[in-house]
Amino acid sequence: MRVLVVGNGGREHAIIQSLKRSKKIKEIYAIAGNGGIANDAITVDMDVKAVDKVADWAVENKIDFAVVAPDDPLVLGAVNLLEEKGIPCFGPRKEAAIIEGSKIFSKNLMKKYGIPTANYETFSDMQSAFDYLEKCDMPIVVKADGLALGKGVIIANTLAEAKDAVKSMMEDKVFGASGSNVVIEEFLTGPEVSVLSFTDGKTLVPMISSMDHKRALDNDEGLNTGGMGTVAPNPYYTESVAKECMEKIFLPTMEAMNKEGRTFKGCLYFGLMLTPKGPKVIEYNCRFGDPETQVVLPLLKTDLFEIMQAVAQERLAEVDVKFKKKSACCVIMASKGYPEKYEKGYEITFKTSRKNVFVAGAKLDGDKLLTNGGRVLGVTAVSFNLKQAIRKAYKKVNKINFENAYYRKDIGKRALKAYGEER
Repeated sequence: MRVLVVGNGGREHAIIQSLKRSKKIKEIYAIAGNGGIANDAITVDMDVKAVDKVADWAVENKIDFAVVAPDDPLVLGAVNLLEEKGIPCFGPRKEAAIIEGSKIFSKNLMKKYGIPTANYETFSDMQSAFDYLEKCDMPIVVKADGLALGKGVIIANTLAEAKDAVKSMMEDKVFGASGSNVVIEEFLTGPEVSVLSFTDGKTLVPMISSMDHKRALDNDEGLNTGGMGTVAPNPYYTESVAKECMEKIFLPTMEAMNKEGRTFKGCLYFGLMLTPKGPKVIEYNCRFGDPETQVVLPLLKTDLFEIMQAVAQERLAEVDVKFKKKSACCVIMASKGYPEKYEKGYEITFKTSRKNVFVAGAKLDGDKLLTNGGRVLGVTAVSFNLKQAIRKAYKKVNKINFENAYYRKDIGKRALKAYGEER
């Protein structure tokens, strides 16, 4: 079969490397892909947000199945257009993708159906938001309503910081139209857990849990980023926690979307906080997380394409989804200066296998691979335990070079500490 993957980052590269293992697939195309993805798929230079053009291209090129991976084209209705043209897809339709496309929608959904989350209020007027903040305890969380490349969330430690956050979103438009409305919610404490899940609207199958590392610098210091590394499984996500999440969060969310006439089919991401009062939802994503995908999919034993087809055909219950009883660690190699200013155009050289090395920001210049983004590579290793997976990942990192490379040296340290180990 001819399969199209829409997207151009490390997540998409991880999906493509996993799909390549399927015997059912003859060719994989990527819109837009990147210089590293070009090693594993046929890349097509096209804006992923030009959903009409993407759908037309898929028809013209006789695509049998499409995987729409990023949030923007999902929220813009890429799956709707592809399905209307007769191409089956993995990914939610626009009506369901709103669960990530609007934080106000998702918060109201949780309130309506009793799904545990932080207390919150929503605002479309800046002065009303200021008046509300005067009565709030600090720290507080301020979120832009719409998509903001995973950066539309500010944790404010003082009233002045909170008001600045609201002003930057609503008046200064730092996140564009996404900040026209804001959510202000209580600050939760506890370990964070990411859980991706496959769902066809009837059945929901959680994948292996993971732990993201958002801060740019070691010891969880510095600015928030799109993610500097991940490990799986997450030590805080015990069997009892998993059972509670399935009963109180996962299945109720799937059923809530069905009741709203917005059946979700695809990968539903749960960002959770394990608070002293139990697990609560921090956020939903309507797609595979990045970089969580880079540790979860290398642990998947079942044919990913078989699962994706079953989701599209609403027969997920027929597939036995299995994962390896191993651990994985992904270290992000970034351009120095990320997430602020950084330089691009440096050659990347490999003295190691490129299997499970997922390219996020790189382009081809002849036969050379050059850096072309803030997050450049996700370097993943799998082993029989987390300690070994971390060691193997850093060993691989040390065999990959480009000028101005930067990476955190402590990915997995928190997880090992939770296991009672040291690196």
